[in-house]
Amino acid sequence: MSHSHHHHHEHQSGKNLKIAFFLNLGFTILEIFGGLYVNSVAILSDAVHDLGDSLSLGTAWYLDKKSHKGADEKFSFGYRRFSLLGALINSIVLIGGSIYVISEAIQRLLDPQPSDAQGMIIFAIFGVLVNGYAAWKLSGGKSLNEKTVSWHLLEDVLGWVAVLIVAIVLNFTDNQYLDPALSVLITLYILYNVILRLKDTLFIFLQGVPEEIKPKEIENRILKIDNVASVHHMHIWSLEGENHVFTAHLKLKNITDFQSLLQVKKEVKSILKKFNFNHYTIETELDSESCDLLISEKKEKDHHHD
Repeated sequence: MSHSHHHHHEHQSGKNLKIAFFLNLGFTILEIFGGLYVNSVAILSDAVHDLGDSLSLGTAWYLDKKSHKGADEKFSFGYRRFSLLGALINSIVLIGGSIYVISEAIQRLLDPQPSDAQGMIIFAIFGVLVNGYAAWKLSGGKSLNEKTVSWHLLEDVLGWVAVLIVAIVLNFTDNQYLDPALSVLITLYILYNVILRLKDTLFIFLQGVPEEIKPKEIENRILKIDNVASVHHMHIWSLEGENHVFTAHLKLKNITDFQSLLQVKKEVKSILKKFNFNHYTIETELDSESCDLLISEKKEKDHHHD
């Protein structure tokens, strides 16, 4: 994969996220006013959902640019973990918004108010179109960021389809409980997903071992390599859920020359290649029997001192 091609892709993913972000943000603002205007809590709860998406799109787009910055003096691993921060802020905002909408909806259930059904229909059609377009724009995306976001936008489309159905029903019957009830359903669904995501984010923050990696399995494979006596200080964690880090100390045995030491490292690396390790560090330690190397090093040192 040539560098220029890779660069073009980065640029493209950033551009798609940017378009989707501005589309969504503009629409969210419109929605909040619209929801208040047509007096529909269901539209307000969709507005919260969209606000969440605007935030994730915004942070995704900003961090998409930021995370491609390599490592520097301040952040030796680069900027990939910044996306976790975006996810964390986003979750907190969504939880706040959801609590607000649910309290509004409960008040409506206790004290029903009529909604403007025709206004709701117009809004919902608009909602399906805008979110549908944004989802389609990002659905071809390769990066995890784009995939996650397009999935969210697809959820939004379904949310709007639900609002549309309720609005059409309201057009024919005057049931004032439908709108707040739908709102509660949408919001609970948002909360459920946010809490799952928050759990994942905190797990990565706390340097948990990535789900798809089984440390025991890696350790067993390493122990099968000739000349490996034991493994200790093995650590596996993830920068942001996509790129992982591996470090370990290997105690070696029967190493007689430098070539066999390099061979061990090569074999360990070929095991690690199967996983998404962005960084790996392997420290090797010789045991007392593997003295040939040490003796020759000592001779050289003494020779230099003379």
